[in-house]
Amino acid sequence: MKVGIVGMPNAGKSSLFNALTKAGAESANYPFTTIDPNVAVVPVRDRRLDRLAALTGATDIRYDTIDFHDIAGLVAGAHKGEGLGNKFLANIRETDAIVHVVRAHHDENVVHSEGRVDPLGDIEIIETELIMADLEQAERRHERVVRAARGGDKAAIAEEAWLRELIAALQEGRPARSVPPPEEAPNAQRDLGSLTAKPVLFVANVDEGETEVPPEVAAHAAAQDAVAVAVSSRLEAELSELDDEEAAAMREELGLHESGLERVVAGAFSLLHLITFFTVGEQIAQAWHLRDGLTVWHAAGEIHTDIQKGFVRAEVIGWEELLEAGGYAGARERGILRLEGRDYVMRDGDVITVKHTA
Repeated sequence: MKVGIVGMPNAGKSSLFNALTKAGAESANYPFTTIDPNVAVVPVRDRRLDRLAALTGATDIRYDTIDFHDIAGLVAGAHKGEGLGNKFLANIRETDAIVHVVRAHHDENVVHSEGRVDPLGDIEIIETELIMADLEQAERRHERVVRAARGGDKAAIAEEAWLRELIAALQEGRPARSVPPPEEAPNAQRDLGSLTAKPVLFVANVDEGETEVPPEVAAHAAAQDAVAVAVSSRLEAELSELDDEEAAAMREELGLHESGLERVVAGAFSLLHLITFFTVGEQIAQAWHLRDGLTVWHAAGEIHTDIQKGFVRAEVIGWEELLEAGGYAGARERGILRLEGRDYVMRDGDVITVKHTA
């Protein structure tokens, strides 16, 4: 899962990146500190997996991961090359989702590129640049598809009509996600690579001690069918420099019950409609993610394509049930370790063992 962190210059993107990854991306009080996108693979620590590993004695614990891409700040006119321009729009295009960091703190020592603190105004600038970039992309794609549609290709005909509708929506300032692709051309959105079709997680960079998303940001996120969380990037970056025990004590003192990473990851999972499942043995315990609503056959494919091809059935149990039973032997004695076929719909927290042919 690749997530791009975007926002206005000095919105707090690199500070958030530092807090999330402890990677030490350069962060300074002037625009365009980030010249090339910093990328870090961040383990998503899961207490459920820790407990399952302790149950079976597994010493190789493999957490799920998220690739965070710290992308340089966009400014008005970026789609025309202003600031650092289209290079960074291309970096966003390679991600699965967008974390949009919005300045909502009032530290006067931090320069704002527009000379004011206006969360909705900043959001509008970024969204306008993404929409304009998508509009240029859609118009170029439309020119190519028109030729194929004239030849009578049914998928091309459907895509051409969709592109016309999409271009009109973008010209009105509506994102690409508001115009779903046609059934006859289901890959049209993917082939276009539109930026505003990507799901968005708004991260309000609030003052230290604040835990609530500003009402105007929350309302905007809800209207966009997006998710919003509040994080103090500066505080989280400072906490990331402490060891785990000191950081936990400081969070408890401040009344913060989870880290910025946990809030952002939870928001990303909610945004992408993902669930977590586990494979747990005597040596390896591993967490995986899967889109909610998919089956155990799809889960087998996440583990390995060969396992999916040879799928026969799967042993399935909820993680809490496995703990309560004291392990697989106890679960079998209680008759709660179920055998499921390929159409079983996975649930968050399922522990599976896939039986397959070689």
